[in-house]
Amino acid sequence: MVLRIIVLVKQVPATENVKIDEETGTMVRSAMEAVINPFDLYAVEAAVRIKEQNGEDVQVSVLSMGPLMAADAVREAIAMGCDEGFLISGKEFAGSDTWATAYALAKGITVLGEFDIVLCGERATDGETGQVGPMVGTFLDIPVLTYVSGIDRINGEEIVACRVIEGGYELVQANMPVLISVVKEINEPRLPTLAGKIQAREAKILVLDPADINAENEKLGLSGSPTRVVKIAYPTITRTGEIVSVENSSVETCVERLVDFPKAVEIL
Repeated sequence: MVLRIIVLVKQVPATENVKIDEETGTMVRSAMEAVINPFDLYAVEAAVRIKEQNGEDVQVSVLSMGPLMAADAVREAIAMGCDEGFLISGKEFAGSDTWATAYALAKGITVLGEFDIVLCGERATDGETGQVGPMVGTFLDIPVLTYVSGIDRINGEEIVACRVIEGGYELVQANMPVLISVVKEINEPRLPTLAGKIQAREAKILVLDPADINAENEKLGLSGSPTRVVKIAYPTITRTGEIVSVENSSVETCVERLVDFPKAVEIL
């Protein structure tokens, strides 16, 4: 019996200088250097380690959603040891919030066939919500294990994992299929080998559109996203100050000025 694992990965900006479209409230991803989401690397590594421990009895697929350039993130996961890759892409998905993204990914997982484990990172560095993984599990109506720091064992149709909780850890058991979101503590992601890079470069990434995943168009993209950005504000940094020096006034005057300063800026 083959254990089917699907790893969800996302391509995120490689810079902190992210630009937001003020009209739509969505991130401008064009012409921006992008990398695979760092937290997803731990999920990929977890899947590859399960594969190495069980040999040919494990099939690892990679699934992502984004523009065509996001295929690079899928190829990086294949270079690390995954078997095949799929990309959900099309203008219909542009501007998707976490709900619309999770819906599309869940539909994509469904058309890939039967699966046992869905792995993903705790969160993406461009949104920091941590919502997509658990929402995918909810759409699929399967158990969800979050903040997983270790996979203890897989027995038949059950999986036992260690979760990070406030004040310690807990050992939990769930029936498969199951969605697992992992934290950085679970492992140390490997670097792709030369053979892995060659395999990834030659791999064919199957691109799926809304029709391929049997998605309802009204639930996709910006129009299908219940979240709305109503206002964008940029923080202002002020560095105005006053230098108090005894060279220009007496010590008493300087001390009085320093004592009165917190009141002047409404700190006290």
